[in-house]
Amino acid sequence: SPPPWKLVSPEDWNDWRWQLRHRLHGAEALFSFLEERGIHANTSALSEAISRYRFSAVPYYLSLVNWADPDDPVRRQCIPDSRERVDVLDLSADPFKEVASRQTPGVVHRFSDRVLLLATTDCAVYCRHCTRKNTLDEALCAAGPRFDAAIDYIEGRTEVREVLISGGDPLLLPTPQLDALLGRLLAIPHVEVLRIGTRVPVVLPMRVNVELVAMLRRHRPLWINTQFNHPRELTQTALAACSSLTEAGIPVSNQSVLLKGINDRVSVMRELCAELQRNLIRPYYVFQCDPIRGISHFRTEPSVGGALERELRAGLGGLCLPRFVADVPGAPGKTPLT
Repeated sequence: SPPPWKLVSPEDWNDWRWQLRHRLHGAEALFSFLEERGIHANTSALSEAISRYRFSAVPYYLSLVNWADPDDPVRRQCIPDSRERVDVLDLSADPFKEVASRQTPGVVHRFSDRVLLLATTDCAVYCRHCTRKNTLDEALCAAGPRFDAAIDYIEGRTEVREVLISGGDPLLLPTPQLDALLGRLLAIPHVEVLRIGTRVPVVLPMRVNVELVAMLRRHRPLWINTQFNHPRELTQTALAACSSLTEAGIPVSNQSVLLKGINDRVSVMRELCAELQRNLIRPYYVFQCDPIRGISHFRTEPSVGGALERELRAGLGGLCLPRFVADVPGAPGKTPLT
């Protein structure tokens, strides 16, 4: 288990590499960690969940948890739950056919004008509601020498004007490797815009350091899409990371996931959106939790999101109001919940 956090120097704590080295990983480490905090877990049920779905979490994000509250919103996003073992017949491991539809390793081309490039399968925290939790272990990402095949694919599709880089979390790539990838993509004449999907500002904000920001600003037009799901995640460290990006001319948008018992109340969502806007982070989307096997306990009825949006619209200005949508398999774009 990691050393007691109170003994960690500020220099180590604020070093993203130290955070990654001291990730809590695997069932035994988790049980030891919980036992130290006086929490008794169903070890057989959690072991089964962890054997099925990856578990890893950095000390920073774990430090945000109120361990006295079993329903703590940060805890529920990062600590495995025995309900993940429940297989629901109408839920799929890969409803958007991201694995099956890949013609090239790491490239998913669902919409004509944009492609998804999966640059890594590594994450600082494996979110329990992750849309790719069933497919990460079999995913062929575009990392390493396979970037060549991904670049070749995009070069050959002149209709592609936008590339979304995701994973895993692409901001965990070594800075020179990510620098080279972004440069090669923007050198393609028909690629106009890059987007990076990342939870690093939320779960590992110390990764957004001077070196990374200086590199990213060389590759504009570049948008960062992150995922704050609860106001408790908006720490000063996280907000400083986002501020360093926006001050470098890199817009930051937020794409929350609507999670049952975490942010499905209007008071929570109003506070989250208002605080995001106040810090120049655009509340962009709130996604209906995807129909993914292993996350059914997070899913709300679609009517919940529609009702939330109507209530928020009555009390929030337009720049503070996200669009509540679902990603529906086979649909040509995002489907409004209203």
